[in-house]
Amino acid sequence: MSKITVAGVRAHVSEVLHHATVEHKRNFVETVELQIGLKGYDAQRDKRFSGAIRLPIVPRPHMTICVIGDQHDLDRARHSGHVDALGVDDLKKLNRNKKLIKKLARKYDAFLASSALIRQIPRLVGPGLSKAGKYPSLLRPQDGLDDKTTEVKSTIKFQLKRVLCLSVAVGNVSMTEQELVANLMLAINYLVSLLKKGWQNVGSLVIKSTMSPASRLY
Repeated sequence: MSKITVAGVRAHVSEVLHHATVEHKRNFVETVELQIGLKGYDAQRDKRFSGAIRLPIVPRPHMTICVIGDQHDLDRARHSGHVDALGVDDLKKLNRNKKLIKKLARKYDAFLASSALIRQIPRLVGPGLSKAGKYPSLLRPQDGLDDKTTEVKSTIKFQLKRVLCLSVAVGNVSMTEQELVANLMLAINYLVSLLKKGWQNVGSLVIKSTMSPASRLY
């Protein structure tokens, strides 16, 4: 049973949006984050959970995405005009240099890789993209590139690592109150489904925009 209500979440979303769009409007679109504090977990001993879910509304429309592709997907990416692309030869030029691979990982928010190439990624660039949490998503020949980039931009990931604090982007302040509430409710309920004891493992839930004060949901 959920410990939060739609009405309660809506009140906090309204507070954050009012601060970001009325009281202190910035000259950029602020991201809205859900910050989670867990309890009753031992990050060293307990099995670490990991899961991803697609939100109904794209939370970060300006995410930068790069396609690591065969010739067909390189052509598709370049034709699109809004997705960068790298081929095998481009990756070989990095020569598995850790600094260059870190720089590549920092440059983009996410990666897509052709089905013909995805298994070659570790051999070409080592574990750098995985360590950055940016191992490429699969781009199949039948996938529409625009649909796939929208899917990547809409998908958030929850993963327990060494600390009991998580943070994910669930929206931005240009979204409506209703859109933000829909994204938040889905994200929170999915997170709780990943936890070994459900709500008993949730210590706190906080939302905030990039520059606004935190608003505690739970």
